[in-house]
Amino acid sequence: MIAVARLAILVGIAGLIPFLAGTAGLFAMPGKSIIILSWFYAYSAGILAFMAGIYWTIALQLENRSYPQSPLVSMLLSQLFFVAAGVGLLLQTPHKIALYTTAYLLLYIVDARWMRPYWPAWYLRLRLVLTTVVLACQVTVGVWFYLSHGA
Repeated sequence: MIAVARLAILVGIAGLIPFLAGTAGLFAMPGKSIIILSWFYAYSAGILAFMAGIYWTIALQLENRSYPQSPLVSMLLSQLFFVAAGVGLLLQTPHKIALYTTAYLLLYIVDARWMRPYWPAWYLRLRLVLTTVVLACQVTVGVWFYLSHGA
């Protein structure tokens, strides 16, 4: 049987593949940039919404326990990131760049600062690595967009 930490690491690393492929695809196939950007930001929204759901499940477990965060705070955080993921899909690309880059950074800050008591140490180390790669992809896609569109 595979340990939860190993499975999470494997799934987390596999989850980086679409971010990396989308980023590389813009440089390798600039003529397909509209499709690649659409796909990249749809995936970005999906992962952000998935990560937001983690806070909802924490809130459900907090009701009868004593933890530093109230269930209300966890649920509000969940909804904030979930709505940001959905709204981002409706925005023009320059605004998507800002929204998703900021949201992923804030998601990690919330995890590392306020949600730390809920996570095992290995999870925060994994999140730091995954978030660093995702942010690098978001920033690279943003730079590519501004350089190629003169925006």
